[in-house]
Parts: sequence; structure tokens; C-alpha cells
Amino acid sequence: MTSPTDASARLDPHYEIADIDRRLFGGFVEHLGRHIYDGIFEPGHPSADSDGFRTDVIELVKELGVSTIRYPGGNFVSGYKWEDGIGPKAGRPRRLDLAWHSTETNEVGLHEFQAWLDRVGSELMLAVNLGTRGTPEALDLLEYANSDAQTAWTDQRTANGRETPFGVKMWCLGNEMDGPWQIGHLDADDYGKLASRTAKAMRMLDPGVELVACGSSGRGMPTFGSWERTVLEHTFDDVDFISCHSYYQEHDGDAQEFLASGVDMARFIESVVAIADTVAATKKNDKRIMISFDEWNVWYLHREDGTESGHEFKGGAWPVAPRLLEDKYNALDAVVFGDLLITLLQHADRVRSASLAQLVNVIAPIMTEPGGPAWRQTTFFPFAITSRLGQGRALRVPVSSASFTSEKLGDVPTLNAVATIDDEGVSLFVVNRSTTDAADLRVDLTPLVRELGRGVEVIESHLLHDDDLYAANTLENTERVGVREAAASVDGDVLTVALPAVSWAAIRLA
Repeated sequence: MTSPTDASARLDPHYEIADIDRRLFGGFVEHLGRHIYDGIFEPGHPSADSDGFRTDVIELVKELGVSTIRYPGGNFVSGYKWEDGIGPKAGRPRRLDLAWHSTETNEVGLHEFQAWLDRVGSELMLAVNLGTRGTPEALDLLEYANSDAQTAWTDQRTANGRETPFGVKMWCLGNEMDGPWQIGHLDADDYGKLASRTAKAMRMLDPGVELVACGSSGRGMPTFGSWERTVLEHTFDDVDFISCHSYYQEHDGDAQEFLASGVDMARFIESVVAIADTVAATKKNDKRIMISFDEWNVWYLHREDGTESGHEFKGGAWPVAPRLLEDKYNALDAVVFGDLLITLLQHADRVRSASLAQLVNVIAPIMTEPGGPAWRQTTFFPFAITSRLGQGRALRVPVSSASFTSEKLGDVPTLNAVATIDDEGVSLFVVNRSTTDAADLRVDLTPLVRELGRGVEVIESHLLHDDDLYAANTLENTERVGVREAAASVDGDVLTVALPAVSWAAIRLA
């Protein structure tokens, strides 16, 4: 067994990135597969509450620590009539969902989902349908959700059991409208005009809303870059955010290349920021468009057999809540996932909102079995820990370590880290991307100790690592993979952390 390689870092409270917007730890719930039905909502389950929501899932979502939850899609929203999900359930129509080739029962709609959010302690972020619908329908939904005037829509809201407004702050102007798969797909010019018209109208009704324009569905889209520029040229004065979407997976068993995913995400963010600021410069405007990274995750979209996940049902079959996109996550996936969280924090100055896609059953950190248990997938752990410990302000943590060569991305540092600081202490998040070498990381705490005027100590540590990179938590063994205490200690002004190959760690200092 080879000796661990040496690595060094510096933790300085003056290396500030920005205050962390808690919306960076958001989630995403779409009417897709078993996410809602047989996921969060299963009236016949032993744990179900009086409204049919699984309380075991509620407790896990609370533990996960999601802040804002984007709803109801996703591809689903581009064919959705929000009015189908309000009013007495007995009168709600069953509809065909073209996005996922399923039948939507509309048992859960806006009111029910808000009731679930109240239980889990998260805020609602709504997406409007700009695929098969447009500005008038978006205004109807905004009036129904947010207005306190007496109108036909607010009277209907009251009749449906809610007199006070929902008060939704953040709104997405459609979903992935650059994608040819999207119902109502538009080119950048047409979408930009539609988004601008809709945004202007929505602000006339509710000036306090925060609006997200659709960015590219991924950095690999053929229109990436030109799409952002054109859309922002139309919407710059009207929106607060532009979205990023990105998913990662291991290809052809190349774990080392997969472990470079965080670098790809960083370059995606920095490219979008550069484009947004270029548009600002051409408009001679100091406004800064922020990023809503409102879909991100590990997703095995492209399978080894050449098929794509999510397209199992075609032809005449329109099932209710089919098993779609139920990826089983392993230890390797969780380490990459933890690195993606580090990357988001490293860009907290411009990434002010992010939504893990998704939450339950569908490419999710939480899995359920109908009538049976709910359990944590491997990706649950880095999210829950980072959400809980990643408070206050984000700090850059320069790391000196070995590197490896990525075929797509060039030289990639083996170690990556970020820190956060708040009134109670400091949290360090670090990943070892090497598939072969452990590392002993020595972190110089001198600037921190000098600033505080006293020493610090490790009060909490977590390590996610498994000798079997492909170990996973399953229905048969729900606790196969977890986190354990990391080998971390402070000696004088130096923090030492032992990092096995392919590992993620979180250290809390007080």
C-alpha cells in the first residue's frame, strides 16, 4: 500500500466569496414517475397522515434540509394546466402527460403541494407553462397564488380553502425551452420575446416577484452561449436570474473522468456569468444577472445499451406513476455529488439559487417502496451535511495538491475544497478526486486563529468513502453505505485531514 500524498491548503476568513443564499440548497419536485404518487403521496401507506402524505418521507426531507423547492416541473410543466390541480378532487380531470408518457390524476396540485411544503419547512418556487400556454395563463396563476385583491381568481382560491395568498417569491419562465424535446420548443429569439412579455406583465401584477429566464439545458447544447446571449438581450431588464441545468454520470467505467465533473460545472457557471456580464456591458448597465442552477445531479441518462432513461413507456401505454428514472446511487456517485456542492458554494457570489433534481424516487436522494420503507441513497449524506453546516459566508480555500489529466477538461486538481464561516464556527468541505491515491491534507489555520484571537478545535467530522466504489443502499440493504467520523485533528494552527482515494469530507471547527 502506497503512502498518502501530501497536500496543503490555507483557511483565511478574508478569502470571502459571498454570503450564502439559503436557496442554494433547494430541491425540485416534478410530476414524474413515482415522485409524487407512491413517493411523497401514498394515502394507503402505514405512515400516511390525514392528507395522504408519507410522514417517513417528510422526516427524511426535513433532515435533508432543502430550502426552496421548484415545482411542478420540469418537462411536465410545458403541457400542464395548473387549473386541473385546484378545486374538489372528485372534479379534477385525468390528463395525458406527453413529457413522460404517463397519466396525471391531478390528486396533488398547488394547494396540496403547499400543505406538504408547510410540513417539510420549505418554500415554493413555481414554474409557469410557456410551452403550450403563455402570458395570460401565467398571469392567472400569479393572481390566484399571490394577489390579496378580491377577484374571480382569489374568490376561487378562498373557495378552495385558502383565503390568504401563497406569496410565491420566485418564478421560472418556462422550462428548458432550448430543448427540441420540450413541448412548445422555441428558438432563442422567440423565447426571449415571450419571456420578456410575460415578465413585464407579471411585474405589473406583483412587482416583488423574482423571475428566472431559461438558460441552456446543458453546456453541451449546440446553441449554448448564443442562447444565453440572445435571451438576455431580450430579458435583461425584466429578470433576476438565468437558469443552468447539468447532469453528470460515469461513462464506460471511467471513474477518474467522472470525478472531474465539478470542473465542468465550474466552467459552465463561469461561462454563463461571462455572457451575462457581456450583455450588461453592451447595455451599459451595472445590473448583475444571477444564476439559478435549478437542475443539477448525477443522472444516468445515457445507458450502456444506448437507450435513454425516462422513455420506457411508448405506444398505447399511459400508466399512472410508472417507475421512471429510479437511479441507484453508489459511493462514487456520492463523492462526485459532494464535489458538485463544493462547486456551487465556490460560486455563491453568482449562484444564488440551486435545485437538486429531484427529491424522491426520481434520480433522488430518497427512495420509497409502496407500502414499505423509505431510505437514504448515498447522495443524501453530502447534501444533508452541507446544507446543515454550510451557513453564513463562503470562503475560497486554495489547495496545493497533485493533479490528473482529464481527456475533456485537461489538468484537474486532485483535491478541491471550500469553507463557510458563521457566528458559531467554520465548516470545511473537501473532496479527493483521485481513484488511486489517498491524501493527507494539512490546512494552515494561522489567519483564522489570528482573526479569532484564540485557537479552534474539531467538534464534528464526516467522511464518505467506501472501498467498494459501487456499493449502494437498496431496498434489501438500506444502510449499506453511510458516513463515518473523519480522521481530522488540530495541532496548534494546523488542521490535518486524512482523505482516502475517492472520498468526500466535512469538518466543523469551533
